[in-house]
Amino acid sequence: MDRDFNQIIDRHNTNSLKYDFALQRGKSADVLPMWVADMDFQAPTAVCSRLEDMSRFGIFGYSDNQTSYFDAVLNWYQKHFNWTAKKEWILRTPGVVFAIAAAVRGLTEEGDAVLIQEPVYYPFSFIITQNKRKKIINPLINNNGHYEIDFDDMEQKIIDNHVKLFLLCSPHNPVGRVWTLEELEEIGTLCEKHGVLIVSDEIHSDFTYEGHTHHIFASVSDAFAQNSVICTSPSKTFNLAGLQISNIFVPNPALRKKVKAAIAATGYCESNYFALAACETAYREGEAWLNELRKYLTDNLHYVYAYLTKYLPEIRLVEPEGTYLLWLDCRNLKMTEKERIDAIENKGKLWLDTGSMFGEAGIGYERINIACPRATLKECLNRLRKAFS
Repeated sequence: MDRDFNQIIDRHNTNSLKYDFALQRGKSADVLPMWVADMDFQAPTAVCSRLEDMSRFGIFGYSDNQTSYFDAVLNWYQKHFNWTAKKEWILRTPGVVFAIAAAVRGLTEEGDAVLIQEPVYYPFSFIITQNKRKKIINPLINNNGHYEIDFDDMEQKIIDNHVKLFLLCSPHNPVGRVWTLEELEEIGTLCEKHGVLIVSDEIHSDFTYEGHTHHIFASVSDAFAQNSVICTSPSKTFNLAGLQISNIFVPNPALRKKVKAAIAATGYCESNYFALAACETAYREGEAWLNELRKYLTDNLHYVYAYLTKYLPEIRLVEPEGTYLLWLDCRNLKMTEKERIDAIENKGKLWLDTGSMFGEAGIGYERINIACPRATLKECLNRLRKAFS
């Protein structure tokens, strides 16, 4: 085994956003943070060794990627998703959120309507409003614990608001859906019919549970590829978020030119010296580490399900098909949002992402991150139980 995922590593005093900024964000100093989506595991040994070698070299000048970088990225997507992409499609950015913002600015105008499916990753909403676009919501439907797309509502919203762009979250954060091929086909056909471009956030694509397969949206058809921007990154997969590197695939040259111009307008040019090496090494040598991690996360998921069933049956786990983020349905607690948050933070001493952050459709829910050692997860659940005892 490359790493011992049961090992607890103290991340305090490392400038960790997750562990070192509770007071600055209005939380008590003794909360257990289970909110932001990074992992409490060390990255693959090969990645750390590569960065150590580069650090010892001691010269940190401007850098760019060679052919080997593109080969590593493209080979990963060919092997794991049966998707044959091309290196000229790739634009590098310092994160997927940055890329989504650039795509919104490059592919739409102020006042244009942009569609999202709440509850959804909260930066989607922020990007739309901060860039003076009009946010249109096609709420996902929770059908007895399984979220579904209301396609009739989606089409009507597109028509009524002259939607120009759709932000797809695939796999979906926070509800954990891995969209089926049939669902992606319906999304793509609907958007193509009405001239809607698609920006697909696929940062969680490497985390799917048994019985579920992630399909890169651009791989579904050539027509969909020409109508989409695919946002990927090794950051979630290999716990490299702090290095800030993403690979954005834009097969359509006209769209790529616009997105590239929007990126250039920010002043961003070369990628981080360490990030380029970490990304390439992870895709070349990190597969065994990832396979072990997937097994560990599956066991963590099963542990949460068993614990809630035994001790907190009022809280329903929305069974995830992908991601290491769990969506907890707390509506049966019969508490207001304020009461629930107060119990979690002040009685349970937990720091979670409360559902309302993800939009109105998230009210009554909580999101927790299970990418942590089992002992940490047990402590989290014990604190959650205490919060509602």
